[in-house]
Amino acid sequence: MNPRAYGGPHDGDVDPRALKRTIGVALLLFVGVLLLSSATYVVQPGTRGVAVTLGTVSPDFKPEGFGFKQPFLTTIHPISVRQRTRPMPAECYSSDLQQVKMEVHVLYRIPESSVVKIFQEYAGEPFDNLIAPRVQEALKEVAATQSAEQIVKRREEIKTRALELARRKIGAEFLIVADLVIYNLALSSELETAIEMKMVQEQEAEKAKFTQLKAQIEADTAIIRAKGEAESIQVRGAALRASPDFVKLQILQSWNGRSPLVVGGGDANVMLSLDELSRRAGAAASPAGPARAPAASPPRPVPGTARPR
Repeated sequence: MNPRAYGGPHDGDVDPRALKRTIGVALLLFVGVLLLSSATYVVQPGTRGVAVTLGTVSPDFKPEGFGFKQPFLTTIHPISVRQRTRPMPAECYSSDLQQVKMEVHVLYRIPESSVVKIFQEYAGEPFDNLIAPRVQEALKEVAATQSAEQIVKRREEIKTRALELARRKIGAEFLIVADLVIYNLALSSELETAIEMKMVQEQEAEKAKFTQLKAQIEADTAIIRAKGEAESIQVRGAALRASPDFVKLQILQSWNGRSPLVVGGGDANVMLSLDELSRRAGAAASPAGPARAPAASPPRPVPGTARPR
C-alpha cells in the first residue's frame, strides 16, 4: 500500500511534534541557565560585595567567593578594599603670604567595616567627595603656620603633620589614609631666587666661620706645642743640673765603638783621634822630660852692615 494515500508524512518532511519538543527543551534550558546565573554571584579577590534588593541595601557585605541571591531582584555591587593611590593638586599659602603649589599623592583603602556605608554615602568611591577636600584643608592649615622657606626645608615634617590632621578629619575608623607623598613643590620664581641667594650667603658665612675656627685651633695648637717644648727644655735642664753624669751616659749610649776625631790647633789643622792624642800626651809627660829644642844659630850679618866687635 502507498503511505501517501493515507495522508502520512512525506519523505524529507519534519515532524511538527518533534520540532515543538525540541523548541520546548531549548527554552527550558535557556530559562534554567538564566535563573541559575541570576541566582548566583561571585565576589572577586580584593573586593567585597554589597547586596541591593529592589533599592534596599543589605547591612552586611558579601565576602570573597561564590554565593546565591534572589534572582532578578538582588544585585551585587563590588567594592574594592585594596590600597589605592590617587594624585591631586594642592595650593596653599604660607605664613608670609606666599603661594605654594604642590602635587600630592594620597594612599588610602576602604576597611571592611565601612564598605556598606561608603557605598551608600559615596557610591563606593570616597576620594573626590571625602578624601581630597580633607587633605587639601589639612595642608592649608599646616602651611599657614610655616614660612615658604620652612615649607621647602621641612617637607617631611609638613607631610607628617598634614597626614595626622587629615586622619582626624576623615576618621581613622571610617577610612584608612595610609600616607601622603608630596611631589613637585613649587614657589614663585622671585621667591625661589631669594631663597637660593639666602642659602648661598648662609653657606659662605658657615665657610668663613669654619676657616676662622680652623685658624684659631691651629694657633692654640702652636701655643700648646711651644709651651710643651719650653717645659720640656726646663725639665731637661733641671735634670742635667741635678745629674751632670747624665751627659756622659748619653755619650756612651750613642758611641759606636770607634774613637772620635779631634781637630788640632795651629796652622796645620791636623785631625787626630783621641787615642793618638792621649799617646802623645803621655809621651810628653814621661820622666825623660821633654826633648830640648836645638840651639838657635846666630843671626847671619846682613851684607853692608858693620859686624859688632
